[in-house]
Amino acid sequence: MEKLIIEGGRPLYGDVRISGAKNAALPLMAATLLAPGKHILRNMPDLRDTRTFVRLMENLGVESERSGDVLSLDTTNLLHTEAPYELVKTMRASVLVLGPLLARFGKAKVSLPGGCAIGARPINFHIMGLERLGVTCKLEGGYVDASIAGQMKGNVIYFDIPSVTGTENLLMASVLAEGTTVLKNAAREPEIGNLVDMLNGMGAKIEGRDTDKLTIHGVTHLTPADCSIIPDRIETGTYLIAIAASGGAGTVTNCNPAHLPSLLEKLRGVGLTITETDTTISVGWSDHAKKQQVVRSVDIKTMPYPGYPTDLQAQFMALMALSTDTCVINETIFENRFMHVAELHRMGAKIRIDGHFAVVTGQGLNGLNGAPVMATDLRASSSLVIAGLAASGRTEISRIYHLERGYENLVDKLTTLGAKVWKEQE
Repeated sequence: MEKLIIEGGRPLYGDVRISGAKNAALPLMAATLLAPGKHILRNMPDLRDTRTFVRLMENLGVESERSGDVLSLDTTNLLHTEAPYELVKTMRASVLVLGPLLARFGKAKVSLPGGCAIGARPINFHIMGLERLGVTCKLEGGYVDASIAGQMKGNVIYFDIPSVTGTENLLMASVLAEGTTVLKNAAREPEIGNLVDMLNGMGAKIEGRDTDKLTIHGVTHLTPADCSIIPDRIETGTYLIAIAASGGAGTVTNCNPAHLPSLLEKLRGVGLTITETDTTISVGWSDHAKKQQVVRSVDIKTMPYPGYPTDLQAQFMALMALSTDTCVINETIFENRFMHVAELHRMGAKIRIDGHFAVVTGQGLNGLNGAPVMATDLRASSSLVIAGLAASGRTEISRIYHLERGYENLVDKLTTLGAKVWKEQE
């Protein structure tokens, strides 16, 4: 097992290119199961999670081939409709094969998902929605065993709480259903818009892109896809925060600023100057902030899109540990998403947890010190990287396989920006 070593205290400068979005790539891969034939997915990130999902697809009988960032998936000759525990246990998104397998074959057996230990994240929304479409779902032996006699029938499905994977799964299930399906209070994340574009390009009839009401008019068949994966907004935000925390200045390229409205507003509040184009975001400290050498404290509250993303909460907390005042971070999405706090404490951060709230008392720009820490989940691990870049001395981060689930070529990209970072064996 490898660990990450960071020699902190070096400002980051330069340009960094953003990869395709992990959270868009996985549902797009699942959607290829809806139509037999050869599908082409472009701007595909090379990550632990995408490689795991390819193995899951191959286990179902899909033939895959990768050339650079282009992945081709041939779904013509599927062998079976079961996603086993051995592949699903490490990645929650594996449950996304449930909807398309049901739509195409009328049956599916999928292990209950695993993934990061940041909360329960049940799949009750998926099952409730499928049952509204006429599917019979049984939970037995850690599996969802789902089937339907005949064709799914369109219906109205309401989400009590917007669910990203629930919305995606039911979108894919309903495109081949008879009649019209309406998803109300649906999630609106850009990754869902990417999926809608792909499905419509395959011949689906979906209305309401980027809204909380999606109307799906069922069709009889779909054709293979050729589409591109959107830039990763979470990777974009992570590098913006990392550059800011290091005291540097830089530009992230191949990104979409429109996907990060709440983060950019918060970073401006911290004291940063933000410059946007259609595909780049440049960040640096304003002259006033440089002169005063202060990071202003800003409160955040995680919310469904377009609110502040929960996947950037831990990273922003690391930046707030360098501020000169006190801020409050309210985590409303996942109940266990403060596990990075204990590790930040080891580096000198002053953070108090009270239920869904974290009160961060900033220690100033020189308030963090390098220390051995342990990653607990994907986004928590990136907060430790940011803290290590800003800290004085050496930080050693163990269990970095979490990082490799969602950040492509992290060491190379940080090195390009001027960081002193490398991997070693534990």
